[in-house]
Amino acid sequence: MNNPSSGASRRNLVLGVGAAAAVAGVGMALRRFEPQAVAKAESHPVWDQQFETPAGTGLTMGSFKGKPLLLNFWATWCPPCIEELPMIQAFWRENAANGHQVVALAIDQPSVVRRFLERQPLGFPVGLAGLEGTNLAKSLGNAAGGLPFTVFFKADGSIWRQKMGQLTLDDLLQWRTATA
Repeated sequence: MNNPSSGASRRNLVLGVGAAAAVAGVGMALRRFEPQAVAKAESHPVWDQQFETPAGTGLTMGSFKGKPLLLNFWATWCPPCIEELPMIQAFWRENAANGHQVVALAIDQPSVVRRFLERQPLGFPVGLAGLEGTNLAKSLGNAAGGLPFTVFFKADGSIWRQKMGQLTLDDLLQWRTATA
C-alpha cells in the first residue's frame, strides 16, 4: 500500500531543502563580491606603493595622502571600467580645485594602456599596476579581484567606502559630500 501524501511530503521536503541550499549559495556568492573590511587603512601599504605612469615617470601613492582620494582599479578589456572613465574624468575636472584627487591604476599591459590613453586621454594620474595591482586591490577589500573596483579615501588616509562594480554619479556625489 502506497501512501500518496508521503510521496508529496517527501517531494516538498526535497524541494524545500533544495531551495534553501540555492538561497544560501546565492548569498555566499554575493558576499564574495562585496568589499571586505580593511584594518588600519590610514597606515595601509598602499601609501608606500610606487607605480610607473604611461609617460614613464613615477607615481608615488604617498603623495596623495592628506586630501580625499578616489583610487580606481580598471583595465582596457573591462567594458564597465571604460564606461565609467568619462564620468570620473568630469568629476575630477569639477572637483580637483576643491582638493578631491583621482588616481586610476591599470590592471593591464603597459603598451595596451598607452594605446588606449592616446585615444582617450585622462587628466588625472594613471599608474601601471599590472597584475600586481590585483593583489593591492585585494588588500584594500576586493576579495573577488573583480573590476572595476574603487576605494574612496578620506583626507586622513582612512577608507570612507569601497565599491565593486561600475560607479554612478550618486557614488561620486556622496563621497564629495562626505569628504567636504
